[in-house]
Amino acid sequence: VQLQASGGGLVQAGGSLRLSCLVSGRTLRDTNMGWFRQAPGKEREFVVAIRWSGSTMYAESVRGRFTASRDNAKTTIYLQMNSLKPEDTAVYYCAADSRRSVAVTNEQSYGYWGQGTLVTVSS
Repeated sequence: VQLQASGGGLVQAGGSLRLSCLVSGRTLRDTNMGWFRQAPGKEREFVVAIRWSGSTMYAESVRGRFTASRDNAKTTIYLQMNSLKPEDTAVYYCAADSRRSVAVTNEQSYGYWGQGTLVTVSS
């Protein structure tokens, strides 16, 4: 399984970005997918999960501003980020869990990770 994240960049506060993560070697219907982020000097944290069923779970800090989606045919997941804040600045990682663990917010559930894409939000 390989994951390739893209779409990061520099944006002003209040702006939007869309991240993509191309998944190779798995079908999304059989896989839990997650987005995590790691800000400078901080631990990596959960952002959103898209379960194999298609349901989603968001971190409280991004709920209402971020929207996760997937395109099964393209085996790609997306993270639409609106109303971005400087505190959203981080390297964003997509991750895949082929065992479909119940603990979708736990990074230990994910066995495959993308390389990360940097999102910088200026104030």
